[in-house]
Amino acid sequence: MNFQESIIKEIGDVLHERKESIAVAESVTAGFLQLALSSITAASAVFKGGITTYTIDEKVRLLDIDASEAAVKNCVSESITEQMARNVARLFDSTWAIATTGYATQVPESNFKQFAFCTIYHHNKILFTKKTELYPHTNPIDAQHFYAESALFELHALLVPGL
Repeated sequence: MNFQESIIKEIGDVLHERKESIAVAESVTAGFLQLALSSITAASAVFKGGITTYTIDEKVRLLDIDASEAAVKNCVSESITEQMARNVARLFDSTWAIATTGYATQVPESNFKQFAFCTIYHHNKILFTKKTELYPHTNPIDAQHFYAESALFELHALLVPGL
């Protein structure tokens, strides 16, 4: 069992033990978080599901993101990821939620930087929001994996403190 598998197993064990659930709203991680959480043993008991939205219109329509802020920030900001987390928890009626948004490639909208925001939400409260920046020219798939693994690591730290 590798490090990521161990973390996912422990996340699943804690969620099962506490009878809690999780949902995911992804953009930059493009489903990697959903893939990881779906691998939890008896996942359907704790993983409610997720949604991957890439466009501003879909984030506004499906995740009820503030349209004016989304337009100004290109849907990439601390506030946007917090809205995504809150609203996906409500949408799936889950106790936990993770949301990610950012840039896996260097584009003019990001000032040619690769970065992402991650928010973790629990019982109507934002517990964690972080901006992660990558080295220039990181391979896009490697960037997506890194953002997803970082989010899982942070969730694990909140669920299993002290390890």
